[in-house]
Amino acid sequence: MLKALKNLFGKGADAAPSAPPVTPQASPAAAQATSQASPRSAEPAVAPVAASKPGKPRRERKPRAAKPVDTWKLSDFVVEPQEGKTRFHDFNLDARLMHAIHDLGFPYCTPIQAQVLGFTLKGRDAIGRAQTGTGKTAAFLISTITQLLQTPPPKERYMGEPRALIIAPTRELVVQIAKDAAELTKYTGLNVMQFVGGMDFDKQLKQLESRFCDILVATPGRLLDFNQRGEVHLDMVEVMVLDEADRMLDMGFIPQVRQIIRQTPMKGERQTLLFSATFTDDVMNLAKQWTVDPAIVEIEPENVASDTVEQHVYAVASSDKYKLLYNLVTQNDWSRVMVFANRKDEVRRIEERLTRDGVSAAQMSGDVPQAKRIKVLEGFREGKIRVLVATDVAGRGIHVDGISHVINFTLPETPDDYVHRIGRTGRAGSSGTSISFAGEDDAFALPPIEALIGRKIHCEMPPDSLLKPVPRKH
Repeated sequence: MLKALKNLFGKGADAAPSAPPVTPQASPAAAQATSQASPRSAEPAVAPVAASKPGKPRRERKPRAAKPVDTWKLSDFVVEPQEGKTRFHDFNLDARLMHAIHDLGFPYCTPIQAQVLGFTLKGRDAIGRAQTGTGKTAAFLISTITQLLQTPPPKERYMGEPRALIIAPTRELVVQIAKDAAELTKYTGLNVMQFVGGMDFDKQLKQLESRFCDILVATPGRLLDFNQRGEVHLDMVEVMVLDEADRMLDMGFIPQVRQIIRQTPMKGERQTLLFSATFTDDVMNLAKQWTVDPAIVEIEPENVASDTVEQHVYAVASSDKYKLLYNLVTQNDWSRVMVFANRKDEVRRIEERLTRDGVSAAQMSGDVPQAKRIKVLEGFREGKIRVLVATDVAGRGIHVDGISHVINFTLPETPDDYVHRIGRTGRAGSSGTSISFAGEDDAFALPPIEALIGRKIHCEMPPDSLLKPVPRKH
């Protein structure tokens, strides 16, 4: 029968007479989208892709999820004008950025924010001198975010091509800057990424491959790793920020920074902001090479240190320093203390002795893996760790509110480091206390410190009660 039918119609059974194909009725919204689509949309539907550098595979660009409509209005952020204070309202910032500033509870600018933004929002390069804790991070982030919001991104973008680049010398500082940037950009749709050494390279690469990068915060070494592998391209950088340039000099990072800057557009074609705690000849020479007619803003560090931090010096034998530290912390029941020492081995020994003697302590130095550093900082913020012992380099990136006391177990060899150390307490106008131990090995460092801060620090002998032997733990 089947064969007869085939012969009758002259076709195979699978080639029955064709009928007009039945297609589902398109919705009005879909029809409208089709009518408004560009000619390119007539091609087969595929996920949008980012352009790739020669020799690199094209990477899929994942569509962003629809964001909820933001109903916040600038009228929800009322700040009355005050004489001698600058409001963020005075700079005509984007409402999305103002929303984030409102959430953070910042009605008025700090002095460096007011001065820096007055220049950088007009597109000028700037050099700022200010210690950590004065608000300089927010100053350069607000300026950078404003630039990116005012300038549309290029139509052809590369996944590993940031529009703004922020270089900082330590992992802790990079993590903190990236955290602040994420808080300030949360309503803008801008993407923030951080690259630091000591953390999984592949995980950092995956985030780079998953979305476009608007603001990249990185340490010099890890950024060069990505750049030299062809994963990061710096030819579209609109804003470049160098934070703590003096510390990068001290740590020997400047050759790496030069390599990085050579990959960015020429000065004059990018905005460059450089911040340093000190304006040494070396720092100013770098600024001259990398900026064009920069505005210079200076916030005196000694004013910050002297006005908000009560400073003491105990003259003590080196062999008695640990007893003095232990008794100060335990007899006064201090709960959030930072202790500074000059060398990593000193930091390790102090932390081990405190822990052995029943004081909750942790260390922060270049020997501590990044994942552990982040865990330690969270424990210190939450009060689970009473004493954090750190080197100067590691201490630069620590931003923890409520540190009541800073103890200099050894006086720093560089006076500027003293200012940075005691700046961990007395932040944002609150009061704090700094206690320095001056022994036979480091008392020579005291006169240069006094010269820098412009005042004498009274030196006293510790009372006998603070030199009691440390009780043995059984």
